[in-house]
Amino acid sequence: MAPWYAVQVFTGQEDKAVGLIGQTLTISGEENLVDEVFVPKRKTLTKQQGELVEGETALFPGYIMVVTSKVERLSALLGKVPAFTRLLGTDGMFTPLAEGEVAWICAFTQRKHRTVEMSEGFVEGGRVVVASGPLVGREALIKKVNRRKREATLELFIMGRTVEVKVGLSLVKKKQ
Repeated sequence: MAPWYAVQVFTGQEDKAVGLIGQTLTISGEENLVDEVFVPKRKTLTKQQGELVEGETALFPGYIMVVTSKVERLSALLGKVPAFTRLLGTDGMFTPLAEGEVAWICAFTQRKHRTVEMSEGFVEGGRVVVASGPLVGREALIKKVNRRKREATLELFIMGRTVEVKVGLSLVKKKQ
């Protein structure tokens, strides 16, 4: 499997950047340069006018992922994209995501659908029990729960730093 790289983009412009990279690949005749370009997302559930509405938001705001084994050519191509795109690296070297970071994203999402689905659970004896969704059996990853926003905060070490990531968690019933 080709290495995964994080590309910094303007926050809120992730989908637009993915589209522009795709267009630039096509125009340059480099469609085979990347295996996958995507915005890792999470499902959301919000209340609007008394109704629950499903949506999606970026899992890592301001970042997209690119899977390629030709990082130098990718870097040159990103210079042609008509938007801010910066391949992340350290000391002048482009740094791929670690195997554990890729494994985490792959465990919660699948190719062609890189969205973390909503989980459902309940509180039992003061602790969260997840009954369905990607967080089943992974309750230990949960650092905080915001019942009103229907989200759980997970703490991960990704892209070289500790990041708080919010994923959807709806607590549907409370057990005593």
